[in-house]
Amino acid sequence: MAEARISQDEFMCPVCQDLLKDPVTTLCGHSYCKICITGFWDQEDQKRVYSCPQCKQTFSPRPALALNTMLAEVVEKLKKIKLPADRYAAAGDVLCDVCTGIKHKAIKSCLVCLDSYCQNHLEQHESLLKGKRHNLTEATVRLQEMICQKHNKLLEVFCCTDQKCICLLCTMDEHKNHDTVSIAAQRTEKQHQLKETQRLFQQRIQQREKDLQQLREAVESHKRSAQTAVEDSERIFTKLIRCIKKCHSEATQWIRDQ
Repeated sequence: MAEARISQDEFMCPVCQDLLKDPVTTLCGHSYCKICITGFWDQEDQKRVYSCPQCKQTFSPRPALALNTMLAEVVEKLKKIKLPADRYAAAGDVLCDVCTGIKHKAIKSCLVCLDSYCQNHLEQHESLLKGKRHNLTEATVRLQEMICQKHNKLLEVFCCTDQKCICLLCTMDEHKNHDTVSIAAQRTEKQHQLKETQRLFQQRIQQREKDLQQLREAVESHKRSAQTAVEDSERIFTKLIRCIKKCHSEATQWIRDQ
């Protein structure tokens, strides 16, 4: 199983970081997806000098690209090898938006690019930014819900007046002069409110449990009192019946004696 993973890594395209698709090999010996290297060289057409994205070796004129059939066959075989479950996305996972073919599990989502990335494509995303930092968050399928539909900007402000999340441009438009705070501040406030609500509910629950225990004890006390009353009445009536029988017997004897 480990050998299959190593083979996969060896046959990744350096440009898209995915398994080679229609692999072609440059004169310097490096292999790429045909569409990836073609797109890379299209950007260099104005210079008329074409380079290898890996070793930076240059070519002029533009080399012709032919499908590396042997490499294509190896890649097709690798696609049929079942890899460990943690390599590809499983049911319920957020999918990488850049992967082609079989999707990898996304680990981060970019709130600027509105895409989710697996580990390989996240590294590529970071390298393309060249020092600029985008707003990354844990991988989520709710990216569109975090973006203002009107201005296509990140929802960073909470409008207390309208009780909704808005972007910075909204504060200069229809929410101008409204009472606003940052979403982070609003989240902190809501968390405090939630904790206070939880505390109050916990107190109520404890009081209800106390009242219930007292009710149970009262019921048990009434049961014991009722049982005692039944036993007392049985004893009293038993004595009364015994007394009546004795009186009846004595009266009968007295009548006979008379």
